[in-house]
Amino acid sequence: MENTAQQPPSFTSYQKFAVFILAITQFTVILDFMVMSPLGDILMKTMQLKPSHFGLVVSAYAFSAGISGLLTAGFADKFDRKKLLLFFYTGFILGTILCGIVTSYPLLVTARIITGLFGGVIGSISMAIVTDLFSMQQRGRVMGFIQMAFGASQIFGIPVGLYIATAWDWHAPFLAVAALAVLIAVLIALKLKPLTEHLAIQKENSAFQHLLHTITKREYRIGFSATAVLSVGGFMLMPFGSAFAINNLKITEEQLPLLFMIAGMSTLIIMPFIGKLSDKIDKFKIFAAASIWTILTVAVYTNLSETPFWLVALINVLMMMGVMSRMVPSTALVTSVPAKEDRGAFMSINSSLQQISGGIAAAFAGTIVVQKDNFSPLEHYNSLGFIIIGISALSILLLNRVNQHLKKNPEKNSNSVLAVSEI
Repeated sequence: MENTAQQPPSFTSYQKFAVFILAITQFTVILDFMVMSPLGDILMKTMQLKPSHFGLVVSAYAFSAGISGLLTAGFADKFDRKKLLLFFYTGFILGTILCGIVTSYPLLVTARIITGLFGGVIGSISMAIVTDLFSMQQRGRVMGFIQMAFGASQIFGIPVGLYIATAWDWHAPFLAVAALAVLIAVLIALKLKPLTEHLAIQKENSAFQHLLHTITKREYRIGFSATAVLSVGGFMLMPFGSAFAINNLKITEEQLPLLFMIAGMSTLIIMPFIGKLSDKIDKFKIFAAASIWTILTVAVYTNLSETPFWLVALINVLMMMGVMSRMVPSTALVTSVPAKEDRGAFMSINSSLQQISGGIAAAFAGTIVVQKDNFSPLEHYNSLGFIIIGISALSILLLNRVNQHLKKNPEKNSNSVLAVSEI
């Protein structure tokens, strides 16, 4: 009987649907953002862009997403979360369509800003829904499945996007993402139930008061600081990943989709396993071990020169395993910090800090990385690796503070889920 009591609770059929719809929604948002990395080399050569210019394309999305998150944080808990999700997802679709029809660098930056204003908020709304619908003992598995969207985008989305971009042009992947997103929006409108329980426990009268209340809570700032630091590494390496692979590692354009596909497949395998593991053992221990693994693999990968494809693929898989294994436990821990009435605001601010710190990181990385011409190797890419190693070590200390706070306040873990009978 004792072992049975320790088993993580199972999911209802509606909870399974909610996981699916949130995961596939995240898939389109992540794909819209992630496709910029493999398209990086194509865009830099087509538009004659310097690394600093391309870094601005990436950071423009991140900065606008961050600003949008702050602007919406005050009223994120004032509306049905389903309606909020649909509103911002519709704006994201329109922004993505715009990315698929622009023809100049200034218009592309503008289109990315519009897409970020709407797309950057969707992740925080999804996390608020997850925390409403699932107990702490379920969240590791839920995060594992939702974060599989990252792996799926690499296996299916990025290789297909690259193929489409090569066969037609770089606009086509954005239009394909928008078409898929329209179908998902219809499914959300028809099948996802309203989420309004948090409306019954609102206290502040104004959006500004609610935002100020959320920002000024010390325990919330612990979560915010951890998130901001965690976001920096990916935004530094990701924008220049394809250019580094092609120009430094001498991976061919034909091999590049396969490289992303292999890394994505490994992510799909590892994420559910890490999710289940983090529901059974200490989430922080998993995060710390994955961070150390990431430090080692980043140190190796960013210092590579011309390398055989099989070895690049292997090291890339090992590095992605570390990066993604940090994501599941860290997300599960940070999303457990806020009280239910503050959850939407907390997630919006948290997402904003994630995007803004990532935008700064992408822009900063663009000033470090140098390329003499569009076909020359990238210089100083290994400098980014050393910066990320230091940031990863700092993230262990910051997430430990989050973990200690949750252990001192165990009620945070138990009072943040709807009754299963209501689902």
